[in-house]
Amino acid sequence: MTTSAVSRPLAAFVNEPVADFSKPENQRAAQAALAKIQAELGREYELWIAGARHKTGDFLDSVNPARPAEIVGRHHKASAALATQAIEDAHAYFPTYSRTPVEKRVEMAARVAAIIRERKFEFDAWLVTEAGKTWPEADADVSEAIDFCDYYARQMQRMANPEPLVQMPGERDEMVYLPLGAGVIIPPWNFPLAIMTGMSVAALVAGNTIVIKPSSETPTIAAKFAEVLLAAGFPARSFNLCTGSGSVVGDLLVEHPKGRFISFTGSRDVGLRINELAAKPRKGQIWIKRVVAEMGGKDAIIVDREADVESAATGVVQSAYGYQGQKCSACSRAIVDEKVYDEFLEKVRQKVAAITMGAPEKSENYMGPVISASAKKTILNYIETGKREGRLIAGGDSGPGDGYFVQPTVIADVDSKARIFQEEIFGPVLAVTKARDFDHALQLANDTEYGLTGAVYTKNPEKIRRAREEFFVGNLYINRKCTGAMVGAHPFGGFNMSGTDSKAGGPDYLLQFLQPKSIGEKVL
Repeated sequence: MTTSAVSRPLAAFVNEPVADFSKPENQRAAQAALAKIQAELGREYELWIAGARHKTGDFLDSVNPARPAEIVGRHHKASAALATQAIEDAHAYFPTYSRTPVEKRVEMAARVAAIIRERKFEFDAWLVTEAGKTWPEADADVSEAIDFCDYYARQMQRMANPEPLVQMPGERDEMVYLPLGAGVIIPPWNFPLAIMTGMSVAALVAGNTIVIKPSSETPTIAAKFAEVLLAAGFPARSFNLCTGSGSVVGDLLVEHPKGRFISFTGSRDVGLRINELAAKPRKGQIWIKRVVAEMGGKDAIIVDREADVESAATGVVQSAYGYQGQKCSACSRAIVDEKVYDEFLEKVRQKVAAITMGAPEKSENYMGPVISASAKKTILNYIETGKREGRLIAGGDSGPGDGYFVQPTVIADVDSKARIFQEEIFGPVLAVTKARDFDHALQLANDTEYGLTGAVYTKNPEKIRRAREEFFVGNLYINRKCTGAMVGAHPFGGFNMSGTDSKAGGPDYLLQFLQPKSIGEKVL
Protein backbone atom coordinates (compact mmCIF):
# COMPACT_ATOMS: atom_id res chain seq x y z
CA MET A 1 0.00 0.00 0.00
CA THR A 2 1.26 3.44 -0.89
CA THR A 3 1.03 5.64 2.19
CA SER A 4 2.14 8.93 0.69
CA ALA A 5 0.27 11.95 1.97
CA VAL A 6 -2.65 13.22 -0.06
CA SER A 7 -1.52 16.65 -1.16
CA ARG A 8 -4.90 18.31 -1.72
CA PRO A 9 -7.37 17.66 1.10
CA LEU A 10 -10.97 17.57 -0.02
CA ALA A 11 -13.34 20.28 1.11
CA ALA A 12 -15.18 19.75 4.40
CA PHE A 13 -17.84 17.05 4.23
CA VAL A 14 -21.43 18.19 3.75
CA ASN A 15 -24.42 15.84 3.61
CA GLU A 16 -26.16 15.50 0.26
CA PRO A 17 -29.53 17.33 0.30
CA VAL A 18 -32.63 15.18 -0.12
CA ALA A 19 -34.87 16.22 -3.00
CA ASP A 20 -38.17 17.93 -2.21
CA PHE A 21 -40.79 16.11 -4.28
CA SER A 22 -43.41 18.74 -3.63
CA LYS A 23 -41.56 20.90 -6.17
CA PRO A 24 -42.92 20.48 -9.72
CA GLU A 25 -39.45 20.38 -11.26
CA ASN A 26 -38.48 17.41 -9.08
CA GLN A 27 -41.75 15.66 -9.86
CA ARG A 28 -41.07 16.07 -13.57
CA ALA A 29 -37.50 14.84 -13.22
CA ALA A 30 -38.70 11.82 -11.25
CA GLN A 31 -41.30 10.86 -13.83
CA ALA A 32 -38.78 11.30 -16.67
CA ALA A 33 -36.36 9.01 -14.84
CA LEU A 34 -39.13 6.47 -14.28
CA ALA A 35 -39.97 6.48 -17.99
CA LYS A 36 -36.27 6.01 -18.81
CA ILE A 37 -35.79 2.97 -16.60
CA GLN A 38 -39.11 1.41 -17.62
CA ALA A 39 -37.68 1.11 -21.11
CA GLU A 40 -34.99 -1.16 -19.59
CA LEU A 41 -37.29 -3.43 -17.57
CA GLY A 42 -36.68 -7.12 -18.19
CA ARG A 43 -33.14 -6.56 -19.45
CA GLU A 44 -30.58 -9.33 -19.03
CA TYR A 45 -27.60 -8.68 -16.75
CA GLU A 46 -24.32 -10.59 -16.79
CA LEU A 47 -22.00 -11.39 -13.93
CA TRP A 48 -18.79 -9.40 -13.51
CA ILE A 49 -15.99 -11.70 -12.41
CA ALA A 50 -12.21 -11.40 -12.77
CA GLY A 51 -12.55 -8.31 -14.94
CA ALA A 52 -14.89 -9.89 -17.49
CA ARG A 53 -18.58 -10.50 -18.11
CA HIS A 54 -19.99 -13.99 -17.68
CA LYS A 55 -23.23 -15.75 -18.61
CA THR A 56 -24.53 -18.97 -17.10
CA GLY A 57 -28.04 -19.22 -18.53
CA ASP A 58 -29.33 -19.86 -15.02
CA PHE A 59 -31.47 -16.80 -14.29
CA LEU A 60 -32.63 -14.95 -11.22
CA ASP A 61 -35.57 -12.69 -12.05
CA SER A 62 -36.17 -9.65 -9.86
CA VAL A 63 -39.70 -8.28 -9.79
CA ASN A 64 -41.51 -5.09 -8.89
CA PRO A 65 -43.03 -5.76 -5.44
CA ALA A 66 -45.93 -3.43 -6.24
CA ARG A 67 -46.64 -5.36 -9.47
CA PRO A 68 -45.06 -8.83 -9.12
CA ALA A 69 -45.86 -9.76 -12.73
CA GLU A 70 -43.44 -7.04 -13.86
CA ILE A 71 -39.88 -8.31 -14.24
CA VAL A 72 -37.31 -5.64 -13.39
CA GLY A 73 -34.20 -7.53 -14.42
CA ARG A 74 -33.02 -11.01 -15.47
CA HIS A 75 -29.71 -11.85 -13.83
CA HIS A 76 -27.33 -14.66 -14.62
CA LYS A 77 -26.63 -16.57 -11.41
CA ALA A 78 -23.09 -17.51 -10.51
CA SER A 79 -22.13 -21.13 -10.18
CA ALA A 80 -19.89 -22.39 -7.39
CA ALA A 81 -17.00 -22.43 -9.88
CA LEU A 82 -17.53 -18.78 -10.85
CA ALA A 83 -17.83 -17.72 -7.21
CA THR A 84 -14.55 -19.48 -6.51
CA GLN A 85 -12.96 -17.72 -9.47
CA ALA A 86 -14.22 -14.37 -8.16
CA ILE A 87 -12.68 -14.64 -4.69
CA GLU A 88 -9.46 -16.21 -5.98
CA ASP A 89 -8.98 -13.51 -8.61
CA ALA A 90 -9.72 -10.81 -6.04
CA HIS A 91 -6.99 -12.33 -3.88
CA ALA A 92 -4.59 -12.56 -6.82
CA TYR A 93 -5.19 -8.95 -7.87
CA PHE A 94 -4.95 -7.54 -4.35
CA PRO A 95 -1.14 -6.99 -4.32
CA THR A 96 -1.46 -4.88 -7.49
CA TYR A 97 -4.50 -2.88 -6.45
CA SER A 98 -3.29 -2.29 -2.89
CA ARG A 99 -0.32 -0.37 -4.28
CA THR A 100 -2.65 2.14 -5.97
CA PRO A 101 -1.72 5.49 -4.41
CA VAL A 102 -4.12 6.68 -1.71
CA GLU A 103 -4.83 9.90 -3.58
CA LYS A 104 -5.93 7.91 -6.63
CA ARG A 105 -8.28 5.74 -4.57
CA VAL A 106 -9.71 8.83 -2.90
CA GLU A 107 -10.33 10.43 -6.30
CA MET A 108 -12.17 7.33 -7.52
CA ALA A 109 -14.37 7.21 -4.41
CA ALA A 110 -15.26 10.88 -4.84
CA ARG A 111 -16.00 10.20 -8.50
CA VAL A 112 -18.50 7.49 -7.54
CA ALA A 113 -20.32 10.10 -5.48
CA ALA A 114 -20.31 12.54 -8.39
CA ILE A 115 -21.68 9.97 -10.87
CA ILE A 116 -24.47 8.84 -8.54
CA ARG A 117 -25.32 12.49 -7.87
CA GLU A 118 -25.55 13.12 -11.60
CA ARG A 119 -27.81 10.07 -12.04
CA LYS A 120 -29.73 10.61 -8.81
CA PHE A 121 -33.29 10.53 -10.14
CA GLU A 122 -32.45 7.48 -12.23
CA PHE A 123 -31.28 5.60 -9.15
CA ASP A 124 -34.36 6.86 -7.30
CA ALA A 125 -36.50 5.30 -10.03
CA TRP A 126 -34.73 1.95 -9.76
CA LEU A 127 -35.29 1.95 -5.99
CA VAL A 128 -38.97 2.78 -6.45
CA THR A 129 -39.36 -0.01 -8.99
CA GLU A 130 -37.21 -2.83 -7.60
CA ALA A 131 -37.27 -2.11 -3.86
CA GLY A 132 -40.77 -0.63 -3.54
CA LYS A 133 -39.57 2.65 -2.02
CA THR A 134 -41.57 5.84 -2.27
CA TRP A 135 -39.76 8.77 -3.89
CA PRO A 136 -38.69 10.43 -0.61
CA GLU A 137 -37.44 7.12 0.81
CA ALA A 138 -35.61 6.33 -2.44
CA ASP A 139 -33.96 9.73 -2.58
CA ALA A 140 -32.82 9.41 1.04
CA ASP A 141 -31.23 6.06 0.12
CA VAL A 142 -29.40 7.56 -2.88
CA SER A 143 -28.33 10.61 -0.88
CA GLU A 144 -26.86 8.34 1.77
CA ALA A 145 -24.91 6.43 -0.88
CA ILE A 146 -23.41 9.73 -2.05
CA ASP A 147 -22.62 10.69 1.53
CA PHE A 148 -20.81 7.42 2.22
CA CYS A 149 -18.54 7.92 -0.79
CA ASP A 150 -17.71 11.52 0.03
CA TYR A 151 -17.25 10.85 3.73
CA TYR A 152 -15.04 7.77 3.35
CA ALA A 153 -12.90 9.54 0.76
CA ARG A 154 -12.14 12.19 3.37
CA GLN A 155 -11.61 9.64 6.12
CA MET A 156 -9.08 7.81 3.94
CA GLN A 157 -7.16 11.04 3.52
CA ARG A 158 -7.06 11.23 7.31
CA MET A 159 -5.95 7.61 7.69
CA ALA A 160 -3.14 8.19 5.18
CA ASN A 161 -1.83 10.95 7.45
CA PRO A 162 -2.11 9.43 10.92
CA GLU A 163 -1.36 11.24 14.15
CA PRO A 164 2.38 11.10 15.01
CA LEU A 165 3.50 8.62 17.64
CA VAL A 166 5.63 9.26 20.68
CA GLN A 167 9.24 9.32 19.43
CA MET A 168 11.74 7.23 21.34
CA PRO A 169 15.22 8.78 21.63
CA GLY A 170 17.35 7.80 18.67
CA GLU A 171 14.41 6.37 16.69
CA ARG A 172 11.90 7.27 14.00
CA ASP A 173 8.58 5.76 15.09
CA GLU A 174 5.42 5.61 13.01
CA MET A 175 2.27 3.63 12.43
CA VAL A 176 0.79 3.13 8.97
CA TYR A 177 -2.49 1.55 7.92
CA LEU A 178 -2.47 -1.34 5.44
CA PRO A 179 -5.45 -2.82 3.59
CA LEU A 180 -6.51 -6.32 4.59
CA GLY A 181 -6.86 -8.24 1.33
CA ALA A 182 -9.75 -9.68 -0.66
CA GLY A 183 -13.12 -9.38 1.03
CA VAL A 184 -16.75 -10.31 0.55
CA ILE A 185 -19.48 -7.65 0.61
CA ILE A 186 -22.99 -8.93 1.39
CA PRO A 187 -25.45 -6.02 1.37
CA PRO A 188 -29.18 -6.11 2.22
CA TRP A 189 -32.22 -5.38 0.06
CA ASN A 190 -33.71 -2.68 2.29
CA PHE A 191 -31.02 -0.07 1.56
CA PRO A 192 -29.83 -1.71 -1.64
CA LEU A 193 -27.83 1.25 -2.90
CA ALA A 194 -26.72 3.09 0.23
CA ILE A 195 -25.43 0.18 2.29
CA MET A 196 -23.92 -1.66 -0.68
CA THR A 197 -22.16 1.53 -1.77
CA GLY A 198 -20.95 2.32 1.72
CA MET A 199 -19.49 -1.12 2.41
CA SER A 200 -17.99 -1.49 -1.07
CA VAL A 201 -16.44 1.96 -1.38
CA ALA A 202 -15.07 1.83 2.17
CA ALA A 203 -13.26 -1.42 1.36
CA LEU A 204 -12.02 -0.18 -2.02
CA VAL A 205 -10.83 3.23 -0.87
CA ALA A 206 -8.89 1.47 1.89
CA GLY A 207 -7.07 -0.56 -0.78
CA ASN A 208 -8.88 -3.90 -0.66
CA THR A 209 -10.35 -5.94 -3.49
CA ILE A 210 -13.90 -7.19 -3.13
CA VAL A 211 -16.56 -9.64 -4.24
CA ILE A 212 -20.05 -8.16 -4.00
CA LYS A 213 -22.77 -10.76 -3.44
CA PRO A 214 -25.98 -8.67 -3.77
CA SER A 215 -29.37 -9.49 -2.34
CA SER A 216 -31.49 -11.68 -4.59
CA GLU A 217 -34.35 -9.19 -4.11
CA THR A 218 -32.48 -6.18 -5.56
CA PRO A 219 -29.80 -7.39 -7.99
CA THR A 220 -30.58 -4.79 -10.67
CA ILE A 221 -29.57 -1.94 -8.40
CA ALA A 222 -26.32 -3.81 -7.72
CA ALA A 223 -25.69 -4.18 -11.46
CA LYS A 224 -26.20 -0.43 -11.92
CA PHE A 225 -23.77 0.26 -9.08
CA ALA A 226 -21.15 -1.96 -10.74
CA GLU A 227 -21.47 0.22 -13.84
CA VAL A 228 -20.72 3.27 -11.69
CA LEU A 229 -17.60 1.69 -10.18
CA LEU A 230 -16.19 1.08 -13.65
CA ALA A 231 -17.14 4.56 -14.83
CA ALA A 232 -15.42 6.05 -11.78
CA GLY A 233 -12.14 4.38 -12.76
CA PHE A 234 -11.93 1.48 -10.34
CA PRO A 235 -9.88 -1.23 -12.08
CA ALA A 236 -11.88 -4.02 -13.69
CA ARG A 237 -10.39 -6.64 -11.36
CA SER A 238 -10.70 -4.60 -8.14
CA PHE A 239 -14.30 -5.73 -7.67
CA ASN A 240 -16.55 -8.61 -8.69
CA LEU A 241 -20.34 -8.79 -8.91
CA CYS A 242 -21.39 -12.31 -8.03
CA THR A 243 -25.17 -12.62 -8.09
CA GLY A 244 -26.58 -15.88 -6.78
CA SER A 245 -28.20 -17.72 -3.93
CA GLY A 246 -26.74 -17.81 -0.47
CA SER A 247 -26.71 -21.60 -0.43
CA VAL A 248 -24.76 -21.90 -3.70
CA VAL A 249 -22.33 -18.98 -3.55
CA GLY A 250 -22.83 -17.20 -0.22
CA ASP A 251 -21.41 -19.87 2.07
CA LEU A 252 -18.63 -20.63 -0.41
CA LEU A 253 -17.47 -17.01 -0.44
CA VAL A 254 -17.61 -16.75 3.35
CA GLU A 255 -15.63 -19.96 3.87
CA HIS A 256 -13.02 -19.61 1.14
CA PRO A 257 -9.48 -19.47 2.61
CA LYS A 258 -8.42 -16.63 0.28
CA GLY A 259 -11.07 -14.30 1.73
CA ARG A 260 -9.70 -11.95 4.40
CA PHE A 261 -12.91 -10.28 5.60
CA ILE A 262 -16.69 -10.38 5.28
CA SER A 263 -18.82 -7.27 5.52
CA PHE A 264 -22.48 -8.15 6.02
CA THR A 265 -25.72 -6.32 6.68
CA GLY A 266 -28.89 -8.33 7.18
CA SER A 267 -30.78 -10.52 9.62
CA ARG A 268 -29.55 -11.81 12.95
CA ASP A 269 -29.73 -15.47 11.94
CA VAL A 270 -27.76 -15.01 8.71
CA GLY A 271 -25.22 -12.79 10.45
CA LEU A 272 -24.64 -15.36 13.17
CA ARG A 273 -24.21 -18.09 10.57
CA ILE A 274 -21.66 -16.00 8.69
CA ASN A 275 -19.78 -15.32 11.90
CA GLU A 276 -19.74 -19.03 12.72
CA LEU A 277 -18.59 -20.11 9.26
CA ALA A 278 -15.91 -17.43 9.08
CA ALA A 279 -14.52 -18.30 12.51
CA LYS A 280 -13.37 -21.74 11.38
CA PRO A 281 -10.01 -21.62 9.55
CA ARG A 282 -9.88 -23.57 6.28
CA LYS A 283 -6.96 -25.41 4.72
CA GLY A 284 -4.40 -22.90 3.48
CA GLN A 285 -5.87 -19.98 5.46
CA ILE A 286 -3.20 -17.94 7.26
CA TRP A 287 -5.34 -15.29 9.00
CA ILE A 288 -8.28 -14.90 11.31
CA LYS A 289 -11.07 -13.54 9.14
CA ARG A 290 -12.57 -10.25 10.15
CA VAL A 291 -16.36 -10.12 10.20
CA VAL A 292 -18.29 -6.87 10.15
CA ALA A 293 -21.91 -7.78 10.83
CA GLU A 294 -24.74 -5.30 11.13
CA MET A 295 -27.87 -7.22 11.95
CA GLY A 296 -31.40 -6.67 13.22
CA GLY A 297 -33.19 -4.60 15.78
CA LYS A 298 -36.29 -4.51 17.96
CA ASP A 299 -36.18 -0.80 18.45
CA ALA A 300 -38.15 1.01 21.11
CA ILE A 301 -39.32 4.57 21.58
CA ILE A 302 -40.07 5.59 25.16
CA VAL A 303 -42.85 8.17 25.58
CA ASP A 304 -42.54 9.68 29.04
CA ARG A 305 -45.39 11.35 30.96
CA GLU A 306 -43.46 14.63 30.59
CA ALA A 307 -43.22 14.30 26.80
CA ASP A 308 -44.80 16.38 24.06
CA VAL A 309 -47.26 13.61 23.19
CA GLU A 310 -48.16 15.04 19.77
CA SER A 311 -44.49 15.16 18.76
CA ALA A 312 -43.92 11.67 20.17
CA ALA A 313 -46.86 10.18 18.26
CA THR A 314 -45.57 11.76 15.03
CA GLY A 315 -42.05 10.42 15.62
CA VAL A 316 -43.29 6.93 16.41
CA VAL A 317 -45.49 6.75 13.31
CA GLN A 318 -42.71 8.04 11.07
CA SER A 319 -40.25 5.56 12.58
CA ALA A 320 -42.64 2.61 12.44
CA TYR A 321 -44.03 2.99 8.92
CA GLY A 322 -41.38 4.73 6.83
CA TYR A 323 -40.47 2.25 4.06
CA GLN A 324 -43.14 -0.07 5.42
CA GLY A 325 -41.19 -0.65 8.64
CA GLN A 326 -38.47 -2.46 6.68
CA LYS A 327 -35.56 -0.71 8.37
CA CYS A 328 -33.39 -2.27 11.04
CA SER A 329 -33.75 1.08 12.82
CA ALA A 330 -37.58 1.14 12.61
CA CYS A 331 -39.62 1.61 15.76
CA SER A 332 -41.44 -1.65 16.42
CA ARG A 333 -42.10 -1.05 20.13
CA ALA A 334 -43.65 2.05 21.69
CA ILE A 335 -43.26 2.02 25.46
CA VAL A 336 -45.60 4.62 26.89
CA ASP A 337 -46.06 5.96 30.41
CA GLU A 338 -49.49 5.01 31.76
CA LYS A 339 -50.29 8.68 32.45
CA VAL A 340 -50.31 9.49 28.72
CA TYR A 341 -51.00 6.02 27.31
CA ASP A 342 -54.58 6.53 26.15
CA GLU A 343 -53.86 9.98 24.72
CA PHE A 344 -50.87 8.61 22.83
CA LEU A 345 -52.82 5.64 21.44
CA GLU A 346 -55.58 7.88 20.11
CA LYS A 347 -53.10 10.21 18.40
CA VAL A 348 -51.28 7.25 16.83
CA ARG A 349 -54.57 5.71 15.68
CA GLN A 350 -55.54 8.96 13.95
CA LYS A 351 -52.16 9.37 12.28
CA VAL A 352 -52.09 5.76 11.04
CA ALA A 353 -55.62 6.14 9.66
CA ALA A 354 -54.32 9.02 7.53
CA ILE A 355 -51.52 6.95 5.96
CA THR A 356 -51.98 6.40 2.23
CA MET A 357 -50.74 3.14 0.72
CA GLY A 358 -50.33 2.06 -2.86
CA ALA A 359 -47.99 2.12 -5.86
CA PRO A 360 -44.80 3.82 -4.62
CA GLU A 361 -44.27 5.78 -7.84
CA LYS A 362 -47.42 7.78 -7.05
CA SER A 363 -46.41 10.76 -4.94
CA GLU A 364 -49.62 10.70 -2.88
CA ASN A 365 -48.70 7.35 -1.28
CA TYR A 366 -46.76 7.32 1.99
CA MET A 367 -46.38 3.52 2.04
CA GLY A 368 -45.61 1.06 -0.73
CA PRO A 369 -45.35 -2.74 -0.72
CA VAL A 370 -43.18 -4.95 1.42
CA ILE A 371 -40.33 -6.56 -0.49
CA SER A 372 -41.64 -10.03 -1.34
CA ALA A 373 -44.42 -12.58 -1.07
CA SER A 374 -42.53 -14.44 1.64
CA ALA A 375 -42.04 -11.24 3.63
CA LYS A 376 -45.75 -10.45 3.36
CA LYS A 377 -46.65 -13.94 4.57
CA THR A 378 -44.30 -13.71 7.54
CA ILE A 379 -45.60 -10.27 8.54
CA LEU A 380 -49.25 -11.35 8.31
CA ASN A 381 -48.48 -14.39 10.46
CA TYR A 382 -46.96 -12.10 13.08
CA ILE A 383 -50.05 -9.89 12.92
CA GLU A 384 -52.27 -12.89 13.63
CA THR A 385 -50.05 -13.72 16.59
CA GLY A 386 -50.25 -10.12 17.72
CA LYS A 387 -54.04 -10.14 17.63
CA ARG A 388 -53.91 -12.90 20.25
CA GLU A 389 -51.20 -11.16 22.27
CA GLY A 390 -52.73 -7.67 22.36
CA ARG A 391 -55.54 -5.38 21.21
CA LEU A 392 -55.71 -4.47 17.54
CA ILE A 393 -55.98 -0.68 17.13
CA ALA A 394 -55.34 -0.25 13.41
CA GLY A 395 -54.62 -2.31 10.30
CA GLY A 396 -54.25 -6.03 10.70
CA ASP A 397 -54.57 -7.29 7.13
CA SER A 398 -53.26 -7.21 3.58
CA GLY A 399 -53.47 -4.05 1.59
CA PRO A 400 -55.34 -3.71 -1.72
CA GLY A 401 -54.00 -4.79 -5.10
CA ASP A 402 -51.84 -7.58 -6.45
CA GLY A 403 -48.64 -6.28 -4.89
CA TYR A 404 -47.13 -7.25 -1.57
CA PHE A 405 -49.07 -4.71 0.48
CA VAL A 406 -49.64 -4.94 4.25
CA GLN A 407 -51.70 -2.43 6.18
CA PRO A 408 -49.95 -0.29 8.81
CA THR A 409 -50.81 -2.15 11.99
CA VAL A 410 -50.94 -1.09 15.64
CA ILE A 411 -51.39 -3.60 18.45
CA ALA A 412 -51.80 -2.21 21.98
CA ASP A 413 -51.53 -3.65 25.50
CA VAL A 414 -48.65 -5.93 24.54
CA ASP A 415 -46.82 -7.77 27.32
CA SER A 416 -43.03 -7.75 27.34
CA LYS A 417 -42.92 -11.54 26.96
CA ALA A 418 -45.09 -11.50 23.83
CA ARG A 419 -43.53 -12.61 20.56
CA ILE A 420 -44.38 -9.33 18.84
CA PHE A 421 -42.55 -7.49 21.64
CA GLN A 422 -39.42 -9.66 21.42
CA GLU A 423 -39.04 -10.82 17.81
CA GLU A 424 -38.03 -8.73 14.83
CA ILE A 425 -40.93 -8.57 12.36
CA PHE A 426 -39.42 -6.26 9.72
CA GLY A 427 -42.71 -4.87 8.55
CA PRO A 428 -45.34 -2.21 9.34
CA VAL A 429 -46.29 -3.57 12.77
CA LEU A 430 -46.10 -1.51 15.98
CA ALA A 431 -46.49 -3.04 19.44
CA VAL A 432 -47.52 -0.59 22.17
CA THR A 433 -46.78 -1.39 25.82
CA LYS A 434 -47.75 0.49 28.98
CA ALA A 435 -45.06 1.49 31.49
CA ARG A 436 -45.69 2.36 35.14
CA ASP A 437 -43.02 5.05 35.19
CA PHE A 438 -39.67 5.97 33.62
CA ASP A 439 -37.77 3.26 35.52
CA HIS A 440 -40.16 0.66 34.18
CA ALA A 441 -39.96 2.12 30.67
CA LEU A 442 -36.17 1.79 30.62
CA GLN A 443 -36.45 -1.75 31.92
CA LEU A 444 -38.89 -2.66 29.15
CA ALA A 445 -36.83 -0.94 26.46
CA ASN A 446 -33.74 -2.94 27.45
CA ASP A 447 -35.68 -6.21 27.65
CA THR A 448 -34.48 -7.44 24.26
CA GLU A 449 -31.57 -9.33 22.75
CA TYR A 450 -31.06 -6.47 20.31
CA GLY A 451 -29.59 -3.01 20.84
CA LEU A 452 -29.62 -1.01 17.64
CA THR A 453 -31.63 2.22 17.87
CA GLY A 454 -33.93 3.78 20.42
CA ALA A 455 -35.48 7.11 21.26
CA VAL A 456 -36.87 8.90 24.29
CA TYR A 457 -39.45 11.66 24.31
CA THR A 458 -39.34 13.70 27.51
CA LYS A 459 -38.86 17.29 28.64
CA ASN A 460 -37.18 16.22 31.88
CA PRO A 461 -33.38 16.80 31.79
CA GLU A 462 -32.73 14.20 34.49
CA LYS A 463 -34.57 11.53 32.52
CA ILE A 464 -32.60 12.49 29.42
CA ARG A 465 -29.39 12.07 31.41
CA ARG A 466 -30.52 8.65 32.61
CA ALA A 467 -31.47 7.56 29.09
CA ARG A 468 -28.02 8.53 27.83
CA GLU A 469 -26.49 6.26 30.47
CA GLU A 470 -29.02 3.44 30.83
CA PHE A 471 -30.77 2.93 27.47
CA PHE A 472 -28.49 0.29 25.93
CA VAL A 473 -28.47 0.91 22.19
CA GLY A 474 -25.85 1.87 19.65
CA ASN A 475 -27.85 4.84 18.35
CA LEU A 476 -29.93 6.81 20.83
CA TYR A 477 -32.12 9.77 19.88
CA ILE A 478 -33.73 12.29 22.20
CA ASN A 479 -37.07 13.92 21.28
CA ARG A 480 -36.86 12.79 17.66
CA LYS A 481 -37.60 9.67 15.64
CA CYS A 482 -35.28 6.64 15.79
CA THR A 483 -34.75 6.34 12.02
CA GLY A 484 -32.88 8.59 9.61
CA ALA A 485 -29.25 8.32 10.74
CA MET A 486 -27.11 10.81 8.82
CA VAL A 487 -23.58 9.99 7.66
CA GLY A 488 -21.04 11.89 9.73
CA ALA A 489 -23.57 12.96 12.37
CA HIS A 490 -24.97 9.61 13.55
CA PRO A 491 -22.36 6.82 13.14
CA PHE A 492 -24.53 3.74 12.84
CA GLY A 493 -24.32 0.31 14.46
CA GLY A 494 -25.78 -1.61 17.36
CA PHE A 495 -25.05 -3.62 20.48
CA ASN A 496 -25.80 -7.22 21.44
CA MET A 497 -27.49 -9.24 18.65
CA SER A 498 -27.71 -6.11 16.51
CA GLY A 499 -24.17 -6.73 15.34
CA THR A 500 -20.55 -5.75 15.72
CA ASP A 501 -21.34 -2.03 16.15
CA SER A 502 -19.09 -1.01 13.27
CA LYS A 503 -20.45 2.56 13.24
CA ALA A 504 -20.94 3.00 9.50
CA GLY A 505 -20.67 6.62 8.47
CA GLY A 506 -18.40 7.41 11.41
CA PRO A 507 -14.73 8.33 11.83
CA ASP A 508 -13.70 4.81 12.91
CA TYR A 509 -15.44 2.82 10.16
CA LEU A 510 -12.48 2.49 7.79
CA LEU A 511 -10.56 0.74 10.56
CA GLN A 512 -12.76 -2.27 9.79
CA PHE A 513 -10.92 -2.56 6.45
CA LEU A 514 -7.38 -1.67 7.53
CA GLN A 515 -4.69 -3.11 9.77
CA PRO A 516 -2.14 -0.92 11.54
CA LYS A 517 1.58 -1.61 11.20
CA SER A 518 3.98 -0.10 13.73
CA ILE A 519 7.49 0.72 12.51
CA GLY A 520 10.42 1.72 14.71
CA GLU A 521 13.68 2.64 12.95
CA LYS A 522 16.92 3.29 14.77
CA VAL A 523 18.58 6.45 13.52
CA LEU A 524 22.13 5.62 12.44
